Amino acid sequence: MKVTIVGAGNVGATCADAIAYRRIANEIVLVDIREGFAEGKALDITQTQTTLGFNTKVIGSTNDYAKTAGSDVVVITSGIPRKPGMTREELIGINAGIVKSVAENLLQNSPNAIFVIVSNPMDTMTYLTYKSLGLPKNRIIGMGGTLDSSRFKTYLSLALDKPANDIQGMVIGGHGDTTMIPLTRLASYNGVPVSQFLSEDELTKVAADTMVGGATLTGLLGTSAWYAPGASVSYLVDAILNDQHKMIPCSVYLEGEYGQSDICIGVPCIIGKNGVEKIVDINLNEAEKALFAKSADAVRNMNNDLGSHLA
Repeated sequence: MKVTIVGAGNVGATCADAIAYRRIANEIVLVDIREGFAEGKALDITQTQTTLGFNTKVIGSTNDYAKTAGSDVVVITSGIPRKPGMTREELIGINAGIVKSVAENLLQNSPNAIFVIVSNPMDTMTYLTYKSLGLPKNRIIGMGGTLDSSRFKTYLSLALDKPANDIQGMVIGGHGDTTMIPLTRLASYNGVPVSQFLSEDELTKVAADTMVGGATLTGLLGTSAWYAPGASVSYLVDAILNDQHKMIPCSVYLEGEYGQSDICIGVPCIIGKNGVEKIVDINLNEAEKALFAKSADAVRNMNNDLGSHLA
């Protein structure tokens, strides 16, 4: 099983490291436009093999997509990261051209690959990839909900003072500070609704902290986060390559599901060897439906800014 990751920066390299260490794939190709950068990252990861005990082949490439040929999954992290005070939406004009070019190069060399989109604004870049490549919608997946849900469960864990691995919860909607929807009503601790342990005010704070989770880290680090995003990508890739049929919130193309069409936005999906095996229709209440519709409107407005990139 072969995985290509385009963009050998913090997120891409962390993703490659996690996939290699967890033995998710047999071969990983890191691609970057900077001369020697991907090669250096690949060599650095390879030099941990004897101490960490894995045998995954990791190679780097400076913009040579021939080395990516035959990939089962391709991951696009290309583009500039967010800087303090910058929204994901501001990245559209810069990142759209990069993502479209990368996606076309990847498809040419790996015509059967499943695409995982990480570049921001993630929902819009997922939509652009779907529209540009003309692939079945199950093969284009935006990673955002995976990461947002991990942050949601982390904040729930901190509020409950209980292990995060005992907590279930998901975030749907757009992957943005004002568009994501942490489903506090459905979150649970070992099967028990978290509302039995946390007050309404506490749950509201958890949701608010989740929504600005990325911006909080950007403010602290001076750039976008990478450990949790990289781990979230590896989690999603693992579910695909090993046909795990996990339910994971992902940004996918909707055709009437959740009352929305012609948009990529986060909804719960069953993820397996074919990518999106099924979109799961969960029973949202009226307030949640209203929030989802508002989120979709905001994402669609960003898509409108793609302009000529959709041509």
